[in-house]
Amino acid sequence: MATTTGGTSPAPAMSMKLLVDTKAGRVLFAEAGKDVVDFLFSLLALPVGTAVRLLGRRSMPGSAGDLYASVQRLDAAAYLLPGADIGALLRPAVPSSIPLLCLPGPSSRRPRPSDSSGAARTTAATTATGGGACPTCAKPMTKKMYWARSGSGGSGQAAVSAATGRAKGFVQGVVTYTVTDNLTVTPMSAISSITLLNTFRVRDLSALQEKIVRIGYKEGLAILKASLQSKTVLTDVFLAHRAPRSAA
Repeated sequence: MATTTGGTSPAPAMSMKLLVDTKAGRVLFAEAGKDVVDFLFSLLALPVGTAVRLLGRRSMPGSAGDLYASVQRLDAAAYLLPGADIGALLRPAVPSSIPLLCLPGPSSRRPRPSDSSGAARTTAATTATGGGACPTCAKPMTKKMYWARSGSGGSGQAAVSAATGRAKGFVQGVVTYTVTDNLTVTPMSAISSITLLNTFRVRDLSALQEKIVRIGYKEGLAILKASLQSKTVLTDVFLAHRAPRSAA
């Protein structure tokens, strides 16, 4: 399959199952697959500059947003050293080996072919045989790519690259994981679930309710933001009637 490369198309929404205490109005914990856990772990590798750019300077907790803005306003010609890469501060590179690190945009970008030097530009158009003309600008499509079926959607299957045969991400896909409200992640088991219920002092099991939620672009940004300022991330993001609260 030939295609053009360089852009990021929207990833499918992920899903996980919440256990909600309806009396307390909080999420006790969630049942999640590999795709969700890989996404949560990838937040730890997110550069601060990228986080500010994704969340927006004014919605970024703390002073990182103001620091980001100061770099934007600085007169590069007058104050930066020759050759200094300001883009590395405002748009820091994200390792391509980190899965789901770059949150998908709400819409895909317009496909473009490779330029005259052969360097790949923004992408989306594909063809079964190479050398065909791009439907957008008629330039040749020469970059060979491999199609890999995603393991997203909470199926628990690992995403595997057809090119390398190696699983992507951080955790095994044959395991279901428990994610607590403060984003503590552990392998799920019946015993651990009972222990958590005892920890939360749940006495009325009839007040417990399962809720399946989807994690797309909007929810991913909300989780990123809440993880920087809250100990009740899942409750803040997925229970709309609860106003987000900051950690003490």
